[in-house]
Amino acid sequence: MNSLDWIVLIAYFGVMVGIGLWSHKRVDDVSDFFTAGGKMPWWLSGISHHMSGYSAVMFTGYAGIAYTYGVTSFVTWSLPIAIGIGIGSKLFAPRLNRLRSRLHVASPLEYLKNRYDLRTQQALAWSGLLLKIVDVGAKWAAIATLLSVFTGMSLNQGILITGVITGIYCTVGGLWADALTELGQFIIQLFAGIAMLVAVMGELGGFSALWTVWDKLPSGHADATAGPYTVTFLLAFLFIKMFEYNGGMWNQAQRYMATANAREATRSARLSAVLWLVWPLVLFFPMWCAPLLVKAQKPDASDSYALMTEQLLPHGLLGLVIVGFFSHTMAMCSSDANAIAAVFTRDIAPTLSKAARGWSERAGLLAARLSTISFLALSMAIATQVNSPTFKDIITVVIKWVAGLMGPIAIPFMLGLLKPFRRSGPTAALTSWALGLLAFWLVNYPINWNTDGGVPLQYQVSVPLAVSLVLYIVIGFLKPEDSPGRDVLLARINGEGGGDGSGLTAESLKVPAQAKPGGDGRQPGDREDTGSGSGPVSG
Repeated sequence: MNSLDWIVLIAYFGVMVGIGLWSHKRVDDVSDFFTAGGKMPWWLSGISHHMSGYSAVMFTGYAGIAYTYGVTSFVTWSLPIAIGIGIGSKLFAPRLNRLRSRLHVASPLEYLKNRYDLRTQQALAWSGLLLKIVDVGAKWAAIATLLSVFTGMSLNQGILITGVITGIYCTVGGLWADALTELGQFIIQLFAGIAMLVAVMGELGGFSALWTVWDKLPSGHADATAGPYTVTFLLAFLFIKMFEYNGGMWNQAQRYMATANAREATRSARLSAVLWLVWPLVLFFPMWCAPLLVKAQKPDASDSYALMTEQLLPHGLLGLVIVGFFSHTMAMCSSDANAIAAVFTRDIAPTLSKAARGWSERAGLLAARLSTISFLALSMAIATQVNSPTFKDIITVVIKWVAGLMGPIAIPFMLGLLKPFRRSGPTAALTSWALGLLAFWLVNYPINWNTDGGVPLQYQVSVPLAVSLVLYIVIGFLKPEDSPGRDVLLARINGEGGGDGSGLTAESLKVPAQAKPGGDGRQPGDREDTGSGSGPVSG
């Protein structure tokens, strides 16, 4: 990098902080901070949903997969995500929106107290929080790895710089700041990705390289599945990502909750699905061509894209592409921080402290910001250990730990929204969660199924989710735990009674207040309901 690249990078950081400060004016309470008050346009929500779904791991870990195996990087990663979000646009997006628009909650997990019980909500909240700290730590390490290639900064210096900048804008501006910076980041990434695509095509013979390059690439580079990324892995990944990217990891759920109504949430999801189908092709093509242009230095080839960028792009454009790396990581990490802060302040803190149940609007907002800072600090501390023997490398954390552990957390949360599973109560939820986590531990550590001394990757990520899914359904069938209050709650979430549920009266849809912390049905920082009825679930 030279001075021109540094100017581009510093200007980018300045714009991100400026957007955060501007967004501060739009945040009056916790509803604005966590769900944009339900005022986010569907197209902004869709772009934000897409941008918050991947990070610099795309340009390190997945670049290594593309360098080594080729087209399978798209077929077994981006394609199943696009399909999963497309399915979820009708199945989950409108229901998640109704959590806010009809139940008036600010955290995705708030409804779990009434859907199951307090123990279930806390189990899912704590386990998800710990997993997200590790997940975001891996993403800080990924962007710091790229920064070190270009600038020579140490890993810890890179983590500190990116973490502090992200912390400023997402703490000040909440979800509005996240979404608006993600819009800006999308525009930057659009130019950066196209610049890299043009540079690679120019190096390999022009536009015709799109179809002539395949004969020059290593054998099998055009195969849909290769190496450990088999058809079984593809099907398992599709199933996992359908839950994760439709709200199972919470930050995407917030994007659906932030739109005005269920229909807008569906449109948001469809836009995100289209972006996942099209845009990664632009990013991946240079990575597929990388073996013809550079020789990776790292064993996992995670440095291949950075080396290619450094070799092909002039100064200025180099800085723009580096900004593109930052944009994805900061988008995902800030959205995760906001989601975790929502879960902590709305779901965990009220069970730990009686004072938290009576927080004023101002105190609730302050707690949200402090929680965001705390989460970012913990994840940055974890990032310094992400290449330790425990975690092995960045891609191990993202694929094995996150994909493998997400299922047991997401199954009770996501399927709890659907009426066909209404008989699966607290016993089914807690058992499926606990034994799913146990299954992850067994297939990743004590059990050896092949001569290489480890379980095949597709089973590492799919077995925990499969165990949780089967137990959740079977226990719900053998030990049904139905209740009138649960049926009322599901009626609201599923929009029954005409359109978005307007045919149901506020009184008939009231959820028992005693299930809420403090006994009055209110959460820290809730605004007074302006609709008919009373309490945070009246419409």
